[in-house]
This record gives sequence, C-alpha cells and structure tokens, in this order.
Amino acid sequence: MERLPAISGLGIHPATHARRYDYSLTVDAPLYASSNLYPETLPLEIDVHEGIEVGVLLDGGQSRYYEGLAIPLAPGDVWLCGTWEPHGWRPTAPNSRDVVLIFLPEYLGEEQLGDLPWLSLFAVPPRERPRVRTQEAREKVLAIGREMLGELRTERPEWQSVVRFDLLRLLLALSRDWEPRARPHSRGRPRAADLPRIMPALALVHTQPARRVTVTEASATCGLSRAQFSRLFGDTMGMSFGRFCLQSRLGSVAQMLISTNLPTERIAEQTSFADGSHLHRTFVKHFGCTPGVYRARARQVQAERSAGRDE
Repeated sequence: MERLPAISGLGIHPATHARRYDYSLTVDAPLYASSNLYPETLPLEIDVHEGIEVGVLLDGGQSRYYEGLAIPLAPGDVWLCGTWEPHGWRPTAPNSRDVVLIFLPEYLGEEQLGDLPWLSLFAVPPRERPRVRTQEAREKVLAIGREMLGELRTERPEWQSVVRFDLLRLLLALSRDWEPRARPHSRGRPRAADLPRIMPALALVHTQPARRVTVTEASATCGLSRAQFSRLFGDTMGMSFGRFCLQSRLGSVAQMLISTNLPTERIAEQTSFADGSHLHRTFVKHFGCTPGVYRARARQVQAERSAGRDE
C-alpha cells in the first residue's frame, strides 16, 4: 500500500472520469452483485454510490484508490468501501476478474464478527481497514470469492442467502487478526442500526451533491439534535459531515469539468464554492492538479477512447 505520488484528496487521477452510479438498492432488494472481467488494462475510473461495497480480486491485478492512497491488489485481495465514499479502480493486468457486492446495511443487519460489529471494518480510514496478510488467508478468500462467482453465474434458488453467508465468512476472515485503532473523538463502536438513522442526510447530499448542506439542515432531516447527529455520523462514517459534503461537491466539480464547457467561475457558483479562486485552491489540494489540467487530460483520454472504437 503506497501513497499516490502526486494525487491527494479523493485520489482521482487527472486522466479519468468520475461517475455516480445508482444501483437502485431498496430494503426489499438490498444487494447488487456482479463479476467483471477486464481483458486489458484501463485508465482509472471513479465511482460513488449509496451501498457499502466489498470486492474480491480473483485473477490479474488491480489498483484501488481512496483519498490519496493507491492500494495494489493481487488475486485473493479484498477491498472495502463505505456508503457514498468516492473511490477509484484501475485494472493493471490483462484479464483481471473480480467479484463485487454492493449492499445496504440491512443486508447484514446486526450481525457480529465475534464481538466486533461488521460495520467497524468500514468506519475507519481506508489505510486502517483490514487486508489479507497471510497466504492461508489469501487462499481462504479466493475460495470464498469463487464460491460467490459460482452463485452469481447460476443464480440457483436462495443464491442471495448463500452470498450473504459467504460475505459474512469473508468479513470474519478479514477481522480475525485485525484490531481497529481507538479514535480519540469516538464514543463507541459503529452499529449497523445507526446507519439508517443518518441515511436521510446522506440521501440529501447524494441527490443534491453540488449544494452546501449544513449540519443543522442534515440533523433536522434525520430528526436528531446537532450533537447527536455529529456523533453518530462520525462514529458510523469515520469522518465529519463537513468532510463528506466536501468530497461530494468535489466529485460534482470533476463531473462538470468533463461533461460541460463551463468556466471555473460558473462551476464554482453551481457547486457552492465562494468563487473560482476558492474552487481552484481546493481542487489542487485534493486532486493534485488544476481544474484546467484535469479537464484537458480527461478530454484527451475520452478522445483516444473514441478513436479506438472507430478504428
């Protein structure tokens, strides 16, 4: 695991494009499951979505990106991503295959990993989340991942129940030799039951990502006091609400730079930054390049892809 040499903040590479995916998860259909095969290496992609994400690399190689952190993955490695957490991925070897589960917290409910709530694995910064450390664990993870792949391919009766069981086995294997660091401002371990309590605020930000949502507004949406909301949000998401909102707005800026020809000043107005200079400084701090450079490089990649499809 290494830091990106010239990228910080969201860990978004300039030569990529950001997308917001809607997997339409509901309480009645809380799981989105897929297997992906990448025949060749590709530029970095950025994703942000409602559900919690767990993935297993089965073949090839990938890199996963979080907040200035690049994590190289080999077969048998696992990645974890919290709800609405911007993250990126890039296949780094031909024929890279993975299994990805995106789910609402209701899918696992109040299950425990020993005496540890399963949500604990996600409510810490990416560099502190558990990883596969031994060959024995790698072989176990690969076996579980291939079982999941078989269930996805056949979709036999009760396959989602089998995948749920496999997911718990996978998280348990990751948690056995993992001890989360104590967080100085945390008052307790995260509970899956607390995530639905802050979901209205997450949904508010998700549906209006360019708007500056205040803590007062978010807490009222959730029917909580400011103090209750801030504590629950920090414990459950592993970051402050303000930081979460800034990540969302920067994701919107990246989208607008690629999908529109609007100048930086106009984008700043539409994404609740004070002015173009404020947006410029914040963008450089988090993305490692200026908005203009980001737009030019991303457009170049898009042109190269279009040219390749036309050949």
